[in-house]
Amino acid sequence: MAPATATRPRTTSRPPFGGLASLRRFSVREYHDMIAKGMLTESDPVELLEGYLVLKMSRSLAHDFAITALEKRLHRLVPDPYVVRGQCAATFSDSEPEPDFIVARGPESDYRTRHPGPSDALLVVEVSASSLERDRTDKGRIYARGGIPVFWIVNVEERIVEVYSDPIGGTIAEYRSQVDFSTSEAVPLVLDGRAIGSILVAELMV
Repeated sequence: MAPATATRPRTTSRPPFGGLASLRRFSVREYHDMIAKGMLTESDPVELLEGYLVLKMSRSLAHDFAITALEKRLHRLVPDPYVVRGQCAATFSDSEPEPDFIVARGPESDYRTRHPGPSDALLVVEVSASSLERDRTDKGRIYARGGIPVFWIVNVEERIVEVYSDPIGGTIAEYRSQVDFSTSEAVPLVLDGRAIGSILVAELMV
């Protein structure tokens, strides 16, 4: 059965992060400085999204199961010289999100002294439960503006994998294509325009 093309709107008119434009925004350099000076540590559950320090959402059992299952399958499928990075940062012009997975161009030694950027990343994956709305809108906008070719949301609440592709940047950044894969289907893993395998959606769900 062919996956159904979703009809869900890809953009909304709401302001970023609930209309917090009056709050202090930080540059990526300022964010790095706060980390270097110990003002932010690994125990601080935040990431930089469009200049805002945004709290990360809590993680459920279904979320952690999906991460464990997906990590195993990505490492099995992704060949050299590509690199699979789990729950690590990626650096954009005004953001430094920490997606659940990035598949980037290698070799891995490229990332000894820097995080992958938009030109490195071929696939970004967010595993979503409580963070679903943020991932669809705010993070989707960031990844589309950065030109990330493929963005997955592993939606553990609705038990589907949402696959976004064909990004456009500019003032209204979005993905022009969205296809949802159900638990009866396998989602193709596409890198550099080439399908290198597939992952059964059912194997990622509790």
